[in-house]
Amino acid sequence: MMNAVEASERLIELVRGNDDIANHAEGCDAGKIAAAERDLGVGIPPSYRRMIEEIGTWDIAGEEFLGLYQTTAMGQKLLGSVTETLDARSQYRMPSDLIVVMFDGMDGLVVLASSQVDQEGEYPVVVWHPGVVDRESMEKLGDDFGSFALSLCQRAITRWRESD
Repeated sequence: MMNAVEASERLIELVRGNDDIANHAEGCDAGKIAAAERDLGVGIPPSYRRMIEEIGTWDIAGEEFLGLYQTTAMGQKLLGSVTETLDARSQYRMPSDLIVVMFDGMDGLVVLASSQVDQEGEYPVVVWHPGVVDRESMEKLGDDFGSFALSLCQRAITRWRESD
């Protein structure tokens, strides 16, 4: 069975191996990741960190992940997960232990719950809906980012290729 970081490595291969239906940015160096962690006030788990290091932000077969990136127009501002997390915290009072990694398409945010760290330093993937304070009602999507994202992307690629 593959661990979370190995799943992220496999996902990186999938993104790069399907460049006709995938896009990605450049990876981020340790300095940008450390700045993101300072801004968020929480560490980035190993499997999500690996994706950000290698490809920054990405989409594949219709599944879009926020990641971490910068643009010339926005200068040094850290975009993606950092901006969306900070916005959700200020606009919707999202708890400070959650990191936004994608949108669920139904007004929910797919987040990493840093208050529930496992022995490998990974956080579970859950859906948080603005205004919901009951943590028991948050749907758990996966035990860690790498395994969750790999599975989601593999399904999306299969659906995409079968629809051609």
